[in-house]
Amino acid sequence: MTGAVLRYLTHPQVNVDPNVPVPEWGLSDVGAERVHKLCNSATLTKTTRVVSSAETKTTEAAEILGNSLGIKPEAREKMHENDRTSTGFLESAAFEDMADRFFANPDITVEGWESASAAQARIVGEVQAVLASHKEGDLLLIGHGAVGTLLYCHFSGIPIDRKHDQTGGGGNFITIEIASLKVQHGWRPMEEM
Repeated sequence: MTGAVLRYLTHPQVNVDPNVPVPEWGLSDVGAERVHKLCNSATLTKTTRVVSSAETKTTEAAEILGNSLGIKPEAREKMHENDRTSTGFLESAAFEDMADRFFANPDITVEGWESASAAQARIVGEVQAVLASHKEGDLLLIGHGAVGTLLYCHFSGIPIDRKHDQTGGGGNFITIEIASLKVQHGWRPMEEM
């Protein structure tokens, strides 16, 4: 698989609804438009497989991109975002505070959230399982910001730290060479793909 890469894309903007469980939030019009524009990217022409988490926002993005590429997307339950069900929906400031604590204390569960170390082990295990069954071509994974950052930290060989997190709003990607598992770059906006 010389030259083949794994691209991990985080879902872009979503419809935030405090009355709907977060995993069921879908893409907003802005988020969906960004994904549709990505369908025109020549960078994706060598993609042979599209895999997403099973959350609504990521499966929506995977369907759009998969249809464009002529690929039936796969969804994997364990590729979900860090488990935050203990606190449910949090307003922006409270969420950012919790996210800071999540990354700053990777080995403990903060107010019932899945610990960063546990989430990292889970997402790395899922990516390794996908890679083990991947035959050829580029691989597009569609997931989430926090676990994507944990994945980035793991494959970069650096400690968990929020300073490596994507910029707000989502819709960013990292690229990892499949043969070497070396990270090619940090987070970039999906428009640069």
